[in-house]
Amino acid sequence: MKIRILVSLKKGVLDTQGKAIEGSLQKNLGFNQISNVRQGKVIELEIAETEPEKIKQIVDEICDKLLINKIIEDYNYEILN
Repeated sequence: MKIRILVSLKKGVLDTQGKAIEGSLQKNLGFNQISNVRQGKVIELEIAETEPEKIKQIVDEICDKLLINKIIEDYNYEILN
Protein backbone atom coordinates (compact mmCIF):
# COMPACT_ATOMS: atom_id res chain seq x y z
CA MET A 1 0.00 0.00 0.00
CA LYS A 2 1.17 3.49 -0.78
CA ILE A 3 1.20 5.78 2.27
CA ARG A 4 1.51 9.56 2.50
CA ILE A 5 2.70 10.92 5.84
CA LEU A 6 2.13 14.62 6.53
CA VAL A 7 4.39 16.17 9.18
CA SER A 8 3.70 19.61 10.66
CA LEU A 9 4.86 21.68 13.58
CA LYS A 10 2.62 21.54 16.63
CA LYS A 11 0.41 24.56 17.30
CA GLY A 12 2.32 27.08 19.36
CA VAL A 13 5.70 26.17 17.87
CA LEU A 14 7.22 29.12 16.01
CA ASP A 15 7.42 28.30 12.31
CA THR A 16 10.25 30.50 11.04
CA GLN A 17 10.14 28.98 7.55
CA GLY A 18 6.40 29.57 7.35
CA LYS A 19 6.89 33.19 8.42
CA ALA A 20 9.61 33.66 5.79
CA ILE A 21 7.34 32.23 3.09
CA GLU A 22 4.47 34.43 4.26
CA GLY A 23 6.68 37.53 4.21
CA SER A 24 7.91 36.78 0.71
CA LEU A 25 4.40 36.15 -0.58
CA GLN A 26 3.08 39.37 0.93
CA LYS A 27 5.96 41.82 0.53
CA ASN A 28 7.80 40.54 -2.54
CA LEU A 29 5.02 39.05 -4.61
CA GLY A 30 2.05 41.18 -3.56
CA PHE A 31 -0.20 38.41 -2.17
CA ASN A 32 -1.50 40.50 0.73
CA GLN A 33 -4.48 38.18 1.25
CA ILE A 34 -2.14 35.34 2.42
CA SER A 35 -1.62 34.82 6.17
CA ASN A 36 -0.78 32.20 8.79
CA VAL A 37 1.54 30.18 6.54
CA ARG A 38 2.78 26.94 8.10
CA GLN A 39 5.44 24.83 6.42
CA GLY A 40 5.73 21.06 6.80
CA LYS A 41 6.95 17.98 5.00
CA VAL A 42 5.43 15.12 3.05
CA ILE A 43 6.86 11.60 3.02
CA GLU A 44 5.49 8.96 0.65
CA LEU A 45 6.39 5.30 0.93
CA GLU A 46 5.07 1.85 0.19
CA ILE A 47 4.33 -0.77 2.83
CA ALA A 48 3.87 -4.43 1.94
CA GLU A 49 0.80 -4.68 4.16
CA THR A 50 -2.96 -4.39 3.57
CA GLU A 51 -4.43 -4.59 7.07
CA PRO A 52 -5.25 -1.04 8.30
CA GLU A 53 -4.33 -1.72 11.93
CA LYS A 54 -0.96 -3.18 10.93
CA ILE A 55 -0.31 -0.20 8.63
CA LYS A 56 -1.11 2.17 11.50
CA GLN A 57 1.27 0.29 13.77
CA ILE A 58 4.10 0.44 11.21
CA VAL A 59 3.54 4.14 10.43
CA ASP A 60 3.42 5.03 14.14
CA GLU A 61 6.63 3.13 14.78
CA ILE A 62 8.63 4.65 11.90
CA CYS A 63 7.39 8.14 12.76
CA ASP A 64 8.28 7.72 16.44
CA LYS A 65 11.70 6.23 15.69
CA LEU A 66 12.85 8.33 12.75
CA LEU A 67 10.57 10.69 10.86
CA ILE A 68 9.35 13.17 13.46
CA ASN A 69 10.55 15.10 16.47
CA LYS A 70 7.78 14.27 18.96
CA ILE A 71 8.49 17.39 21.00
CA ILE A 72 7.67 19.88 18.25
CA GLU A 73 6.01 17.94 15.41
CA ASP A 74 2.73 16.14 14.78
CA TYR A 75 1.85 13.82 11.92
CA ASN A 76 -1.02 12.12 10.22
CA TYR A 77 -1.14 9.76 7.29
CA GLU A 78 -3.36 8.61 4.51
CA ILE A 79 -3.51 5.39 2.54
CA LEU A 80 -3.34 6.05 -1.19
CA ASN A 81 -4.68 3.70 -3.84
